[in-house]
Amino acid sequence: MAKNILVVDDSDAIRQSVAFILDQAGYTVQQAEDGLDALKKLEGSTFDMVITDVNMPNLDGIGLTAKIRENPTHKFTPIVVLTTESQSSKMDEGKKAGATGWIVKPFNADKLLGVVKKLIG
Repeated sequence: MAKNILVVDDSDAIRQSVAFILDQAGYTVQQAEDGLDALKKLEGSTFDMVITDVNMPNLDGIGLTAKIRENPTHKFTPIVVLTTESQSSKMDEGKKAGATGWIVKPFNADKLLGVVKKLIG
């Protein structure tokens, strides 16, 4: 059965590009446009992984990561942060919130798939 991944980014182009790469590799992808939208989609659903941007309106990626970790259902769901932020302070914030991994944009398909395969197969 295909693994289910939630892609969260306020940029439509990034969401579609990530979704396309994952879709081509055989993953099932759902998209959310910000942290609040993602939380709605996570309710009552099971995702094998969440890939999120950091800088988004309403609820940013670090806030989203912390919220996901509060939910016992998603306590161990891998969360990969996909962002232009490469400062170690942001990475530390993300790790503290519970992020599993970090990919800096611009990214390439191989790097993205490598991380996804390593975390969820």
